[in-house]
Amino acid sequence: MNWKQLLSAKRWGYEDRIPNEQFDARSEFQRDYDRLIFSSPFRRLQNKTQVFPLPGAVFVHNRLTHSLEVASVGRSLGRLFYNLMKKQNPNIDEDIPYLQEVGNIISAACLSHDLGNPAFGHSGEAAISSFFIEGKGMKYRELVSDRQWSDLTHFEGNSNALRILTHAFNGKDDKGFALTYSTLASIVKYPCAAIDGHVKGILHRKKYGFFEPEKESFERIAQELGIKKDPENPNGYLRHPLVYLVEAADDICYNIIDLEDAHHLKILSYKEVEDLLLPLCGGEDLRNRLDSLSEKASRVELLRAKAINTLINGCAEAFVKYQDDIMAGTFNKSLVDALDVDIVKQMKVISKISVAEIYNARTVVQIEIAGYRVMNSLLEEFVPAYLKTNKTMFDKKLVALIPTQFHTDKEDAYSKIRTVLDFVSGMTDIYAVDLYRKIKGIEIASLD
Repeated sequence: MNWKQLLSAKRWGYEDRIPNEQFDARSEFQRDYDRLIFSSPFRRLQNKTQVFPLPGAVFVHNRLTHSLEVASVGRSLGRLFYNLMKKQNPNIDEDIPYLQEVGNIISAACLSHDLGNPAFGHSGEAAISSFFIEGKGMKYRELVSDRQWSDLTHFEGNSNALRILTHAFNGKDDKGFALTYSTLASIVKYPCAAIDGHVKGILHRKKYGFFEPEKESFERIAQELGIKKDPENPNGYLRHPLVYLVEAADDICYNIIDLEDAHHLKILSYKEVEDLLLPLCGGEDLRNRLDSLSEKASRVELLRAKAINTLINGCAEAFVKYQDDIMAGTFNKSLVDALDVDIVKQMKVISKISVAEIYNARTVVQIEIAGYRVMNSLLEEFVPAYLKTNKTMFDKKLVALIPTQFHTDKEDAYSKIRTVLDFVSGMTDIYAVDLYRKIKGIEIASLD
């Protein structure tokens, strides 16, 4: 793969349009960022769980604040990569015209990386999958193909993001968000279909990157950008190289910032957070600066900033160092795992503590269980109602609650099920709980 082809300002749905940026205030890739940040799916992330329950008296991150921070880190990673490349080759702008835009491409991709995640985080994904694996959705197995069934039994937020950005929903622009090809490719972490994913030990195939309806869309993107087929998976593709930087930005943020939230919620003490983050703060002696801050939250903020800075610089350098392997598709680990051995070791310690103390904290588990029940119950109501040919009055009422943008004219079972999944997966935590209460009769809707 080569950068000149991988970095393209060609826009989805407007392939014949020639970019003319000479007098424009924004580049094509900055336009991508702006389209995303002003969009409804992005705004809805403010009411979707990141880790801790929402809302609360103490501020913790939601999906929206997380995505904004990931975009900020991603922009820095892209800029550092460009600066390192420019240092190696002062004439690189002539050789690769859009390389200076890498920071903008990555930041836009980072904004959208969680766009397809349902309410209640990974618990929401698990609820959707389990509805078909072991719930009432099992009965639809004979109505869909093997490839479609694999989609349904392994719901994937990353694949859903690509669908949101490219699918022609009713009443919406038939070109989706009309983002550039490079931005779209940069969000697909696992470039294969569901039936080809879930292979242990192979980075690109732990999950999958596109639902069956978007398979041709991704193939079109891959062909345009020169993304090669995966030699280990003839039905899949190698990653676009910028995916590694998007993934690194996400890894950096959630590993470090979840500790900050845990401190705010008194799940971890200041001493515990300091012991975890100080080894990531580089060679700088922070003791005097930390001791000068009387507020513990300010100390945590300083540690967080220094740790993130260390990881950003390390990942950018690793991306340049292993660039040939990445472009050839032979680099089979994350950038964070390619850092100095002491940093990797400390990140593993943080991950272990996070799983034990944060992700299994009582409040986190409670919201996961509740979210699982809510999402599963919504599917139990809406899927059969939408699929039925002879609908009861109650079925018709339920179907009327699904916004017209999600409806389909197709008669096959998979398309109809996908309609319900588009609706339910787009809900915020608050809306999902509210709708669940009302259709179950727990709470009666009012006119106010």
